[in-house]
Amino acid sequence: MHEFSIALSIVDIAEKEVKKHKATSVERIELEIGKLSGIEPQALDFAWEFAVNDTVLEKAKKEIHYIKGKAVCLECSGEYDLENIFDECPFCHSYSKDFKSGKELRVKSLTLI
Repeated sequence: MHEFSIALSIVDIAEKEVKKHKATSVERIELEIGKLSGIEPQALDFAWEFAVNDTVLEKAKKEIHYIKGKAVCLECSGEYDLENIFDECPFCHSYSKDFKSGKELRVKSLTLI
């Protein structure tokens, strides 16, 4: 389950920011996760409980914004939404694409206290 290592990396980011700004903990954390990132929301929630225990994120409210997958076809230049990473272009049925969104994983904001 790579979600546990992802959760630990987020904890590391939060701890560095808390230290950098001389805060004591995090009240709220806002994450952006792409629908095509390969991160399973339920697995992340499960891992989160263990990863944040006794850290600056232990009592933080976690808010996740999921970003829809979007691509541009490299054959016909059509732009379209993706549900899965291997979806074909709905216009020309090509599988060649440039991903525009949906693979993100970022800490969008932290509310420090």
